[in-house]
Amino acid sequence: MKGGAATELILIRHAPALSQGKLCGRTDVPADCGDVERIEATRAALGTPDRIVVSPALRCRQTAAALWPDLAEPELDAALWEQDFGDWEGRPYAELPDLGPLPPAELADHRPPRGESFADLCARVAPALRRAACGGRVAVVAHAGTARAALALALGNPAQGLAFEIAPLSVTRLRLLEGGGWSVIGVNWVPG
Repeated sequence: MKGGAATELILIRHAPALSQGKLCGRTDVPADCGDVERIEATRAALGTPDRIVVSPALRCRQTAAALWPDLAEPELDAALWEQDFGDWEGRPYAELPDLGPLPPAELADHRPPRGESFADLCARVAPALRRAACGGRVAVVAHAGTARAALALALGNPAQGLAFEIAPLSVTRLRLLEGGGWSVIGVNWVPG
């Protein structure tokens, strides 16, 4: 934290991805920002943050533009991209292996072929969140995996981050504490 200023991170998952029933982590697909009522309610609840940081993914940039249409150019951070699912990218969900029986720690460490594990994602996202945490209210428009990684950081364990559901256009809020730890303010909030 700079100058001792408190930071609240407001993590917003992008609007529903137009993925056509396929796994799209690093695959750059657009978002469906047609739920104007929900976008306006989210904007009204959040106001204008002091800073807005966005994943470079098209779906995240479109969501940020819908939430804050007067935002000239969002600050992009490539470390906020969704998990890289390697050979599983672009495959229909029905064709993906069922990893449900894996214990949480093994699931967090599991890497798809030529991809990254959730633990890898957590290690990549943590420094980006610390960079963003420079005081005030900071909105981060990114992915479900990014929000789960932030929760894992707060809880001190990647496997625990996988326990959370993160809906499209939901808000997860964290606060950076004096000693460098994080507190969880709210998870998966949607207006209405």
